[in-house]
Amino acid sequence: MKSDIIIQLHKNFEDYAHQIDGEEFWFARDLQGLLGYAKWENFTKVVDKAKISCRTAEHEVVDHFPDVRKMVDIGSGAERPVDDIALTRYACYLIAQNGDPRKVEIAFAQTYFAVQTRRIELIEKRLAEQERLTARQKLSLSEKELSGLIFERIGDNSGFARIRSKGDAALFGGKSTQQVKERLGVADGRALADFLPTITIKAKDFATEITNFSIRRDDLRHEGTIAQEHVKNNTD
Repeated sequence: MKSDIIIQLHKNFEDYAHQIDGEEFWFARDLQGLLGYAKWENFTKVVDKAKISCRTAEHEVVDHFPDVRKMVDIGSGAERPVDDIALTRYACYLIAQNGDPRKVEIAFAQTYFAVQTRRIELIEKRLAEQERLTARQKLSLSEKELSGLIFERIGDNSGFARIRSKGDAALFGGKSTQQVKERLGVADGRALADFLPTITIKAKDFATEITNFSIRRDDLRHEGTIAQEHVKNNTD
């Protein structure tokens, strides 16, 4: 497909977008021409297939293919209402996937939406990675605070490791930190939290934050009472 055709098809598609309250949509009768269908009857068959795909993917068809009526010019300043469909970008994607790939417009649209979908996937992946990094940094801070509090209260450099291990066992259903590391294939010298899902990192952080709060509030000064508090918070 020549680059000038691709550029024109891209421009045509984006130029036909409408917006209501910040939500973009396309009219099906406009998309019909953009995708190379001369007859509305033929195009609606593709739309019907797209609706089935939408329903199969467990999305509400009415959210992506709402029926509308609009006025069209029939000459001499006169207008008449016609049935149409307001399509979301996702609906346009489904229509392209169900269209005739022999049409150059459909071939373009299928590739175009595949690229757009990939971009969204990359953005979502980047956001998920950032969320995990933020959670990991927050856990490091709360554990550093807990380590300082434990040393301040019991004066033992290894007290934090023992208490954290008991908390991990409570969080992981009785498994020790080392057992969880082995199950996840964590290399020696690496922190367990570097290999945990984001939700688990947040759970560990939340339990640690509560322990820090309780140590100060209740003036806990013995390893046994601090460990008991940390186990309770991880169990909860």
